[in-house]
Amino acid sequence: MVEPLLATSGLTKRFGGLVAANDVALGVEPGEIHAVIGPNGAGKTTLIAALAGELRPDAGTIRFAGTDISRLGPARRAALGIARSFQITSIFREFTALDNVALAVQAHAGHSFRFWRPAQGDARLREPARAALAEIGLADRADMPAAALSHGEKRALELAMVLATRPRLLLLDEPTAGMGPADSADIVRLLAGLKGRLAIVLVEHDMDAVFALADRVTVMVYGRIIATGLPEAIRADAQVRRAYLGEEDS
Repeated sequence: MVEPLLATSGLTKRFGGLVAANDVALGVEPGEIHAVIGPNGAGKTTLIAALAGELRPDAGTIRFAGTDISRLGPARRAALGIARSFQITSIFREFTALDNVALAVQAHAGHSFRFWRPAQGDARLREPARAALAEIGLADRADMPAAALSHGEKRALELAMVLATRPRLLLLDEPTAGMGPADSADIVRLLAGLKGRLAIVLVEHDMDAVFALADRVTVMVYGRIIATGLPEAIRADAQVRRAYLGEEDS
């Protein structure tokens, strides 16, 4: 049996007496969009932070591309091809969209930001940055200050910054948060275009976005996984409806 691109086993994280992630076993296949849903406090963001290397689990293992990465920090995981986006706004508002993406390329290559001035004219940074902007539909915003972009365009710019580093796995925490219907639909279209090209773990409260994008859905409640399956199966799961969707059996 082929090993998933990402696999956790027995993943557990405690904060004092609170078990935020409890014996979590998650598998993500290459190229799939795997959504993680659940009510507030379910442990979704804790899981994302553990996958990114920002939190050290108290127990369990995380394997990526066949390698145990449980004890690696965020920089080492990024170098292996794991990228996280959308947990906070990470753009430099005073720089242009192109400058922001070029900075992401530069940082991923391991260069210090103090070398940014000479790097502004470096085609090795600018060319992949322009390609990433074109990929997410912001080519005509390349020379615009990031502060002048709309909220949805800022989120798309963050996605371009991540894509420019050519990750194998993308961790997305609430990518449509704070968006209106039009901007949210734009992000869903962008993410749909990435399906099959890289694996995505998607934490999202917008169920329309989840069921439009996900190949598989995992449901967490109180730190535990209660169901994993195809979107249609999750929709029909009575336990999921009771625990998360707030529905009673008919």
